[in-house]
Amino acid sequence: MAAKSAKARTAARKQRDKWKSKRWYSIRAPRNPYSYKVIGETLSENPENVVGRIHEITQNEMNNDFTKMHIKLKFRVTEVLNQDAITEFIGHEVQRDHFRRQVRRNRGKVDMVVDVVSEDGFYVRFKLVVISPRRIKSSMKTVIRNLVKDRLYKVASSTTWLKLQTSLLDGSLENEVKDSCSSINSVRSVVFHKSELRQSGVFLDDGPTLDEIHAQEERDKAAAKEEVETKDSADVLVAAEAGEAISELAEDEESDDVEAESSDATETIPESTEGVDYSSMTVAELKEILKERGLPVSGKKADLIERLSE
Repeated sequence: MAAKSAKARTAARKQRDKWKSKRWYSIRAPRNPYSYKVIGETLSENPENVVGRIHEITQNEMNNDFTKMHIKLKFRVTEVLNQDAITEFIGHEVQRDHFRRQVRRNRGKVDMVVDVVSEDGFYVRFKLVVISPRRIKSSMKTVIRNLVKDRLYKVASSTTWLKLQTSLLDGSLENEVKDSCSSINSVRSVVFHKSELRQSGVFLDDGPTLDEIHAQEERDKAAAKEEVETKDSADVLVAAEAGEAISELAEDEESDDVEAESSDATETIPESTEGVDYSSMTVAELKEILKERGLPVSGKKADLIERLSE
């Protein structure tokens, strides 16, 4: 029993050591048309295990288009360069909830699967549905399927895979198929709910290289850091200026208080007694004046007047 427990502990240590040996790899979108944009991260012990992994991301996360939140884009890792996992676009899929809301009672629906080959040799499978406001007869469904297939064959044979991706994701391909079907039957909408890259063709070497992308990312990081430092310096300067303004205000208030005190002291100085008729004043008034001057207040009125006249 003790030997079994020791083996279990050894296996646990080996498992922890295995995790320590793993590294993070940045998953990057294809060179065209995404310029090696970072779309995620993955963890692996060696680069060979990263190749072939599939990463999904919503179209909204790729181009900030909130109307495309229901569309998932799929990328497959084809090679690993240092810490970068380079991918290729292998298709898309519309979320089931969004797709089901398009098909309702008493509406016609024509499902179809169409395989096409692009001008640059990419073999792609489209799964789409044509939705009409009313039910469609079986004979009309056959006509629509044939019409849609012919249209997609022509479009794909004269279009590269990159342009086909663009028209598929921005909705222009759906509108083109809808217009072609509207000539024979009323069509409410066309939905390409899934696409699959079955076989790759010829890739074009257009767009920035990975080294250029790395250099641009370093410049962006440096610019962002400089902007943060500049903002912090500006905040410190504003705080210092605010502190100086507060101190100046306090000094002004203090000087105003000193002036007020001196003015109060000036007001308490007794006025000159020349020309004052003390005999016309009452004893209480005379004693009040004596108190202000700090003189004795005892005696008769004549004594008070004589004391004030000295």
